Amino acid sequence: MSRHSKVHPATRTFQAFRIAVNDELNQVEQTLPIWIRLLKPGGRLAVISFHSLEDRLVKNAFNDAGGSSYDATVEILTKHPVTADEQEVVHNPRARSAKLRAVVKIKTKKKGTKDVHSRG
Repeated sequence: MSRHSKVHPATRTFQAFRIAVNDELNQVEQTLPIWIRLLKPGGRLAVISFHSLEDRLVKNAFNDAGGSSYDATVEILTKHPVTADEQEVVHNPRARSAKLRAVVKIKTKKKGTKDVHSRG
């Protein structure tokens, strides 16, 4: 964090308290694989994160399920996160930290069968 940040010094402290009290990082880490698994082929999942710790968890979960591996179950739709442009931030300052990442389910594994492939 730079010395001349526009963010008040207490903001990060209270953000850390909120994240810890609500167990936010664990919630994201535990539920993302479930959301991905519940998608039907062609189904899409989009996640908006509001700080770098959340964004890293989303990025890693999407990369684990997708990426270029032969057993990928999702295709990553956003190679880089989608962020608000300057005009949006002027009208909605809270959008400055939002990052959107999205995937689409490309295959699913059914019980007792081989993988079923499908592109959406």
